[in-house]
Amino acid sequence: MIRWNVRIPLLAAALAVFVSGLAAPPATAELLLPRPSPKAVVTQTIGLADFTVTYSRPGVKGRKIWGGLVPYGEVWRTGANEATTFVTTGEATIAGKKLPAGEYSLYTLPGEKDWTVIISNEKGAWGSYTYAKEKDAHRFPVKPTSAPHEEWMRFSFANLTPSSGDLLLNWEKLQVAIPIEVATHDQAMANIRAAMASVKADDAATPYRAAQYLFSAGVEQEQAMKWAEQAVATKPNYFNLSLLADMKMKAGNSKEAIATAERALKAGKEDPDKPDTKAIEAKLAEWKGKKS
Repeated sequence: MIRWNVRIPLLAAALAVFVSGLAAPPATAELLLPRPSPKAVVTQTIGLADFTVTYSRPGVKGRKIWGGLVPYGEVWRTGANEATTFVTTGEATIAGKKLPAGEYSLYTLPGEKDWTVIISNEKGAWGSYTYAKEKDAHRFPVKPTSAPHEEWMRFSFANLTPSSGDLLLNWEKLQVAIPIEVATHDQAMANIRAAMASVKADDAATPYRAAQYLFSAGVEQEQAMKWAEQAVATKPNYFNLSLLADMKMKAGNSKEAIATAERALKAGKEDPDKPDTKAIEAKLAEWKGKKS
């Protein structure tokens, strides 16, 4: 009896190992292969927001694309593999509608003459198989135009300004443009006023940068002058004085502009970091010449 009590558990254990070996799936090695439609990422800063499109690039490969590989009247992932993603780090206006910062899927509905662009709140989808209209954040019509042949589908940004740009889709001999706008000045001013509200007494850089932005943008010049004077009062260095001199000259006060430029030149010559003073020297010569 003792011998049987020992053998039975041993036999049961052996059978369990054998059965589990039969049930286990065969081991598979990790196999990395190139995708027929390689992944691509394009990023562009417009104003204070970054826009990133992540997609896969199918090739024409001699096929009929529009109305063939990409059917008309069906929602398209706008690429291959996973649905194309569109990310913005700041609020933007896309084709006339405000879109909050966030991650979206970018679908399209191609037609023979007109397309519809769909920006969806859906994330992480494969293709357009799970597309649902109720998840749309924005949809709008676009009219495609003819373009030079593009073998591999490509997204790019063009027609850039400080507050706008176009996201372009090119493939085969077709181009679609998606207009993007950003309230750059409003966002910049909000940032400036927040920074100036808490600026420290020894901080000359913040009012200098605020004044420089306004002066370059050609807006709120009286406020720009005040901030430039604040920067000079805090630290009368070459850069602060040069900016103030430019402002005074633009305001029509040539006498004060020349005096301020001379102070800037003196500060630059005395600065141990030796800034390049050629610009203010040239301006002084020009301004004095006009005065005489």
